[in-house]
Amino acid sequence: MKKSKQQNSTLLTKEEALAQRKWLLFDASGKTLGRFATEIAKILRGKHKPTFTPHVDCGDGVIIINAEKIEVTGAKEAQKIYRHYTGAMGGLRETPFRVMKARKPDFIIRQAVKGMMPNSRLGKQQMKKLRIFAGSEHDLQAQQPIPVTV
Repeated sequence: MKKSKQQNSTLLTKEEALAQRKWLLFDASGKTLGRFATEIAKILRGKHKPTFTPHVDCGDGVIIINAEKIEVTGAKEAQKIYRHYTGAMGGLRETPFRVMKARKPDFIIRQAVKGMMPNSRLGKQQMKKLRIFAGSEHDLQAQQPIPVTV
């Protein structure tokens, strides 16, 4: 009986997790895409906290600025392709990394982080705490984000 009580005291409830939530500000300029995305996914899930609870959304909110300055290594800039299907016959569309970076730089980071999150309702809920801005300005001063260097 004592053991289960002790175990429950370390697990967070939804209300406790919401009270502890902070917003963190990251600058993506000059960062490598995959390594940067793993850090963001870890923070969104809450794995950086000692009170991590797998079934509770205990992660922090993340604001990313300078998304257009993200880097990839090797030949990925020329070879990486983003694919989506329109739903029509023969509707597979392919967009190279360079074109996607020019059109929607926030999409690149969002897709990389999304691939590292769990494929569940909780994962979708945690992804909603991710805000990405192409430039160096953001409109989330009310959240009082804490600048973080990776």
